Amino acid sequence: MDTRGQLRLNLILGCVLAGLFLLSLFVGSNPVPVMQAVVDSINRDPSIISLILTEVRLPRALIALITGATLGVCGAAMQGLLRNPLASPGLIGSASGAALGTVIVLYSGWSAVFWLALPFGGMLGSLLATLMVYLLAGRDSGSTTLILAGVAINTLSLSLISLLLNLAPSPYAVKEMVLWMLGSIAHGSMNDFWVMLPGTLLGWFLLTGTGRALDALTLGEDTATTMGIHLPRLRWRIFLATAIALGSAVSVTGAIGFVGLVVPHLLRPLVGFQPGRLLTASAIGGAILLLAADIAVRLFPAGTEIKVGVLTSLVGAPFFLHLILKSRRWQP
Repeated sequence: MDTRGQLRLNLILGCVLAGLFLLSLFVGSNPVPVMQAVVDSINRDPSIISLILTEVRLPRALIALITGATLGVCGAAMQGLLRNPLASPGLIGSASGAALGTVIVLYSGWSAVFWLALPFGGMLGSLLATLMVYLLAGRDSGSTTLILAGVAINTLSLSLISLLLNLAPSPYAVKEMVLWMLGSIAHGSMNDFWVMLPGTLLGWFLLTGTGRALDALTLGEDTATTMGIHLPRLRWRIFLATAIALGSAVSVTGAIGFVGLVVPHLLRPLVGFQPGRLLTASAIGGAILLLAADIAVRLFPAGTEIKVGVLTSLVGAPFFLHLILKSRRWQP
């Protein structure tokens, strides 16, 4: 795929993203005249429609955009690094580590004392889980060893989350932790958006420039090494970027699965199966998918609250099974 084709694809995806972003400002249980709400906001008129736009719809759309882009680009980076289309951002323990860190904050009650405790807990848990995977697998380990180490840390993190749920002091604490784990952006605020933004941007920045190395890695680890690619440094860079970006996003939205798996797989043929060019396309595609999912959950009848993480799992799980069956057909 040439550069012109890549720009054309990104432009099309960008237009779709812009349309969904604007649509998300309109769609809801109560239709909002957006232009009137914008005028009221500019004139500092605290009308109900301006408050709905600035305090509910806008932060919700921004959080969906940033979270979806983070899941998409991290999924593409992990699939390129491990050369496995079934890999996901949480494969190295970053998502489960972020979930464990956030659940600990909720369990201890620190979130009620310090409003930044929740994102800090998520980022710290994600970083520690990723570090444990890296240390467990070893510096010069292969992809299979990394995957096995990630599975081990994921299992440990989920076991500790189950233990905390079992030891929760009240049913209200259990409900709060369980609802968070379902994944939702419905109650996000602008404060939540500003809290998650620095970490996600830092993760994106660390992934910048890894495209050439991921393209070289498709030729094999030995060939990539002869081309001047330092594999341990590349792995650590992608691991760190995924841990920081994913931890920042998950700490605010909760667990939202399958976006980082589905989007890169759908867009890979459109970029000529080049991992480097898949990063940008997956970031835009992830934002599109999560915005579309969030719009879809608003269309359910009033009083029926479906978490966006539940919807993405319902869509992603059959797709994941399809990928497994498809890969089996190609095996000798």
